[in-house]
Amino acid sequence: MKTNKLIALLVAVIAITVSSCTKTFEKYTQNPNQPTSVPAYLLLRQVENDLMVYPGGDEEKWSQYTLSTYTYYGTNEYWSGSTNMNYNTLENIAAMETEAAKASAGVTPYSALAKFFKAYVFIGMTMKYGDIPMSEALKGLANPKPKYDTQKQIFIQSLQLLEDANTQLTALIANSNTALLGDFYFQDKLSGGVDPLTALKKWQKVVNTYKLRVLIELSKKSADTDLNIKQKFADVYNNPTKYPIMSDLSDNWEYVYNASYNYYPNNKNNYGNDALRLCVASTWLNTLSSLNDLRAMKVADPARGLGFSDTSYKSFVGGGAGQDMSVLGGNIVALKISPIGRKRYYDGFTGENTFLVGYPEMCLNIAEAINRGWITGSADTWYQKGVKAMFAFYGITDGANTVSFLKGTAPGDYVNYTMNFSFTNYFNQSAVKYAGDNTTGLNQILTQRYLSLARNSGLAGYYQWRRTGVPTFDAGPGTGNSNIIPLRYQYPSSELSTNGTNVNAAITSQFGGKDDINAKMWIIQ
Repeated sequence: MKTNKLIALLVAVIAITVSSCTKTFEKYTQNPNQPTSVPAYLLLRQVENDLMVYPGGDEEKWSQYTLSTYTYYGTNEYWSGSTNMNYNTLENIAAMETEAAKASAGVTPYSALAKFFKAYVFIGMTMKYGDIPMSEALKGLANPKPKYDTQKQIFIQSLQLLEDANTQLTALIANSNTALLGDFYFQDKLSGGVDPLTALKKWQKVVNTYKLRVLIELSKKSADTDLNIKQKFADVYNNPTKYPIMSDLSDNWEYVYNASYNYYPNNKNNYGNDALRLCVASTWLNTLSSLNDLRAMKVADPARGLGFSDTSYKSFVGGGAGQDMSVLGGNIVALKISPIGRKRYYDGFTGENTFLVGYPEMCLNIAEAINRGWITGSADTWYQKGVKAMFAFYGITDGANTVSFLKGTAPGDYVNYTMNFSFTNYFNQSAVKYAGDNTTGLNQILTQRYLSLARNSGLAGYYQWRRTGVPTFDAGPGTGNSNIIPLRYQYPSSELSTNGTNVNAAITSQFGGKDDINAKMWIIQ
C-alpha cells in the first residue's frame, strides 16, 4: 500500500496549473525539488488501481448480494443524491498518454490501453448520471466549463475508442519488441511475471469482451441505426481473429489478493468486526437455494435457527434488502438468515479474486445476444459454458465436493460435509434447463448472469436489474427512498457550482429540469 501512496503523490504533480503572467514568475514559483513528470508505467499503476471496485462496499449492497445487519457499519439504504465523477482518473490516463508519447514516438501500449480505460471510465460515469462532458472534457483551463454530451453520443464515442484500442493492440502484438511496464493485472500477477506480448494479448481480449458487455447493456437501443449494436456484436463474435475474446477463466480481468499485504476486504483479521454483522441478501442466496445450487453452500453459512440440517437448501436463506435494520439484526442473531460463508471469506486473507470483466459473464452475454436474435448459434451452449465457468470459480466440480461451515462462533472451527453435485441433474431442473430462444430462456440467462456478477464487477448486477428487471429486487423501508430503488445519481454539487449552465441544460433536456434519482435516463428508456 506504501507503493500506491507514493504513486499517488507522484501523479499529483501532473495536475494542470494556472499559467503565470511572466516566464520569470514561473521560474521562481517552480519547486526544483519536485518532479515535473512521471513515467507512464507509474501512471499506469495508479490508473489500474483507481479502476478497481472492491467487494463489501455499497456497490455490493445496491446490487443486493450482501447486506449490513448492524447500523454501525452502515445501512442498506440506496443513495439519495450525488456521487463523485472520475475526471481525476481520466486526467491521469491522459497524462499517461502524454508521458508515453514523450518517451516513444508512435503507438505504444500505454496509448492503446488509454483508449480502453477512457471508454471504461466514461461509460462508468454515464451509467450513473446520464449525460456528461466527454468531447470537451480534459482540456483544463482551455475549457473549464465543458458542454455535456448526450448519453448516446458518449456510447458512440466510447465504442469508437474500443475499436481503436483493439486496432492498436493488434499492431503492437505484431511487433514482438513491444514493452509494457507497470501492469499488475496481467504482466505482474503471475509468479515471475509474463512477457509483455502475452499481457497485451490478454488486454486485447479484455477490450473486446468488455465491448460485448457494453453492447448488451444497450439492448433497449437495438433498433438505433446510429449505434448499430447488433452488427457490432456480430462483428466481434464472428471474427475472433480480428476481435479475440476471452476463452476461459485465465483470461479474466481480475484483481488478485495476497496474504502479505493486499488482503481481501473480508478476512481473518476483521472476523470479529463484521463476520456476524453481514448477511447474504435474499436476492442472491434465495435464488441459489431455489435452484438447488451448491454455490449457496460456498458463499453462505446455514441459518441454523430454522431447524433444518446444515446441508439442506432450506437452511440457506438471505435477508431482504427492504427489511428494516432492526429486523435483519434480530434475524442474524437468532440464526434465521445466513451470514456470509466464514470458511470462504474469513479463514485467510485472500478470499477470492475480484472480476472487473470476466469470462462467465461474457458467455452469458453471448447467450443473451443469440436469444435476442442478434447472432446465430446455440444460446444453450453458451449459457451452460457461463454457468459451468462460475461453478469452477467456486471450486465446484461434477461429483463429490466438500463444503465447510463454522460450528459455532469461534473462527477456524469448521464442520466439513461431502456433497454430491451433478451438472446433468442441475441443468435438467425445469427452472434451469434452457427453455429456448424465448422470454423464459432469456430470463434464465439473465438470472445466471446476475449470479455470475456476485461480489464483483462493481454495479453491473444493479445495472442488469435496471435494464431488465431480472432478478426482482427487494424494496422496502430498508432500502430508503420511499421504498423505491433509484435509477440514477444526481450530479455532484461541485459540477453545479462550477459548470452550472451546462449541467442545468443537461438536466432540463433529460429530466424536465429536475435532477431526479428516480428518473429514467436514455439507456433504459
